[in-house]
Amino acid sequence: MSTDNWRKSSYSPNAGNCVYVATGDNHTVRLRESDAPNAILITRPATFGVFIRAIKAGTLDRLATD
Repeated sequence: MSTDNWRKSSYSPNAGNCVYVATGDNHTVRLRESDAPNAILITRPATFGVFIRAIKAGTLDRLATD
């Protein structure tokens, strides 16, 4: 595993509820959460972009209320 440079999301103000993102090996994007830093999700930049656009569009908002 590479030595990722993790960046905290600007929407994660609390120390216990932080989302981090980093670029990984082989052109990947890595995501982790501060409560479980060893659980890392790995995806491709294009897929991550689709995910971010869906969040910004509010497409996933209904998941929080279901």
